[in-house]
Amino acid sequence: MGVEIKGKRGGHVLAVPCPAQGHVTPLMKLSRLIASHGIKVTFVNTESIHNKIINNNNNIGDSTDTDVDVVLASISDGMAVDDDRRNDSSMMWESLQSTMAGNLKDLIERINSASSNCDENISCIIADISVGWILEIAEDLGVEAVGFTPASAASLAMVLHIPNLIQQRNLDSYGMYVDSRFTHFSNIKFDAAKSGSNWLLCNTFDELESSACDLNPKLLPIGPLLNNSSSSFYVEDTSCLSWLDEKPAASVIYISFGSLAVFSQHQLDELALGLQLSGRPFLWVVRSNLTNDGSRVQYPKGFLDGGLGKIVQWAPQEKVLSHPSVGCFLSHCGWNSTLEGLSAAMPFLCWPYFADQYHNQNYICDKWKIGLRIENDENGIRPRDEIKKKIEMVFVDDDMKANALRLKAMAEKSVAREGMGSSFMNFQRFIDHLKGMKA
Repeated sequence: MGVEIKGKRGGHVLAVPCPAQGHVTPLMKLSRLIASHGIKVTFVNTESIHNKIINNNNNIGDSTDTDVDVVLASISDGMAVDDDRRNDSSMMWESLQSTMAGNLKDLIERINSASSNCDENISCIIADISVGWILEIAEDLGVEAVGFTPASAASLAMVLHIPNLIQQRNLDSYGMYVDSRFTHFSNIKFDAAKSGSNWLLCNTFDELESSACDLNPKLLPIGPLLNNSSSSFYVEDTSCLSWLDEKPAASVIYISFGSLAVFSQHQLDELALGLQLSGRPFLWVVRSNLTNDGSRVQYPKGFLDGGLGKIVQWAPQEKVLSHPSVGCFLSHCGWNSTLEGLSAAMPFLCWPYFADQYHNQNYICDKWKIGLRIENDENGIRPRDEIKKKIEMVFVDDDMKANALRLKAMAEKSVAREGMGSSFMNFQRFIDHLKGMKA
């Protein structure tokens, strides 16, 4: 999918993610993929997110590929730089909804007025459906509107079904499930996407969840999006790669819970002791804000003695998962991590935190059979003995590894130019459309 199509440039694409790590990363990957086909892309973050990315990625925007042209831009989220309200998701969301559209319009006007010719004016807006209301700007400006969903096709179908869930009284008007069967999804507030777009790009591939893809005629599966693009909110500790080089093949447990999950110190102690009991080498991503009370993570006495494990604040995840020493991925089951692990033929240990992660766990354990659940005890804690037991089980399950290899081959085929994989063809269709807009 990275092969350049020769011909006219496809105008100027403006890409706008939801301001969260799990949304920025896949849209950046898509943007770089579009840019590799000779199409100019401007990627717009809020100022606070933009600064995190610039500060934590020294080579952001640099590329050895001269065809790649992603310009980074930013707009205000409506809050002062040091405003603590930004940590309150509800207040942050309200500020975005009231200011984002106007700020984005101003940015587009500045870009267009600075263009040397009309061919460099914004001709297409690609927006994460979580901020889908901004696609109304595209309609106002008469440019192409394209929706993007970084989650699975099944998760999108669930979100679009929310009005029916409210009508059936399974969900209240605040987005809270009132049926006890849906307790995993409590405390979630959804914002339904508004879009008149005929294009809805999705980071999945048809063979992976064909029945869910078929539910929306606008959906265009173009995943998995994999290219190690630099868009992390944290500094990646690449020393973990040389540490992995010293470990035996398929021996290491890689543990990462993404950018949002938080835990009690008690739960982190149980995880640490479970890893220690397993006796296997581990690479654990421990963010500075991983505890739910904001305190510094503490480790059990002697936990790091003996060099069994390595702890980093953030890791270059795609490179880690593709490293031959890694044999298992203990994950929160976010969709990005799910696709990255699946594409690396990685067996999973599942530890979902919220939202679609529980559904992704069902995919991993029940449908694809490439992982195991780590279960809670009666107190809602995943205990050390359960963690140790599941680690032992996943490393000796040959059927699980065979299934993981099969899915990896399926993912590779979907994006392959040779044989014209399904996602390759879908993406090619989209690129041809962009190029045809200026023909």
